[in-house]
Amino acid sequence: MDSTWLVLLALALGLAVGAGFVTLLHLAERRGTSAAGVVSPRIPDGIDQVLEALESAGIVLDPSHNVMKASPGAHAMGLVWNNTLVHPEMLALADQVRRSGEPLSRELVLKRGPFGDANVYLSVRVARLGTRFVLLLADDRTESHRLDEVRRDFVANVSHELKTPIASVGLLAEALDAAADEPAQVRRFANRLGSESARLARLTQEIIELSRLQAQDAVAEARPVDIDAVVVAAVEQNRVVAEGNHIEIAIGRRTGAQVLGDEALLTVAVNNLVANAVNYSPPGARVGVGVKVGAGVVEIVVTDQGVGIPEEDQDRVFERFFRVDQARARNTGGTGLGLAIVKHAVQNHGGDIRVWSQPGLGSSFTIRLPDAKAAPATEPLGDTA
Repeated sequence: MDSTWLVLLALALGLAVGAGFVTLLHLAERRGTSAAGVVSPRIPDGIDQVLEALESAGIVLDPSHNVMKASPGAHAMGLVWNNTLVHPEMLALADQVRRSGEPLSRELVLKRGPFGDANVYLSVRVARLGTRFVLLLADDRTESHRLDEVRRDFVANVSHELKTPIASVGLLAEALDAAADEPAQVRRFANRLGSESARLARLTQEIIELSRLQAQDAVAEARPVDIDAVVVAAVEQNRVVAEGNHIEIAIGRRTGAQVLGDEALLTVAVNNLVANAVNYSPPGARVGVGVKVGAGVVEIVVTDQGVGIPEEDQDRVFERFFRVDQARARNTGGTGLGLAIVKHAVQNHGGDIRVWSQPGLGSSFTIRLPDAKAAPATEPLGDTA
């Protein structure tokens, strides 16, 4: 009997100890969960959805500067990598806001990503989010900054380009006055004055044309354009100069190709390519102008046997006022805007332009436009001479 009581007593003590242990484990678990909530507090409700919807960069930092949440734009700009804010400049702004409690705004120039070389220009706004978090918002101003630089360069270039003919006109006017009693000198100065005046008029017209092409409504009303007619018109505008320099212009066969756009703008673009080909070709050379259609693309190809373009300059020939050969450009009256006008005219029609060239062998420029209508080649465009 005594042994039975001893067994029952031992069992009762074991059950009591087990229950107490389970209770302690449960309490410990609750305390651990509570502590985790203090150490890793939740981002305020709705912030996740707002950051996901942002096109700009949005970043939430905890007290240890860990990135709790970042918008897709923040990753795209290279501001966040491996759940860490990449740039110490932005961390310094976050520290300043934590200390002062006041929001602040800054313009920053940073590298794009942790290993990038390209700069990104940001407008940054930093503020507290609740009591523990800091919110950083950044708008990418890189494109705006680039456009500002382009505008400044354009104004500077225009001023420089206009200065020379304007100064020449003034000097020639003085020379005319001084040579009033010398008919031969008057004629010579008058001819030069006419040339400088024509150069100034061309430059002014091309600046106006380029400004119009850069407007968003440059091709406001697109209509079907007969590309064969565009090619013939552009070639005829250069026929007299070509014949005067004993240069042959050969035109390909009719294609019946059509694109949607502005016929006048496309004629200007092709005319500029043909004029360049004639101006940079030696006497007795041949300039070819043809149209190809296929795979939904209309190609206008202008090929010459001229001096060619060095490989290092081929990516720059479409820049405003860029000239491969400054001396030759002055002799031919070039303004340095012709190919820039071609590029913008083609881009406004949803196309692109490509160049192939080899010094001493010549160049080939290809305008590529979306095809509105394709037809088989049947008859010549015009005189192939």
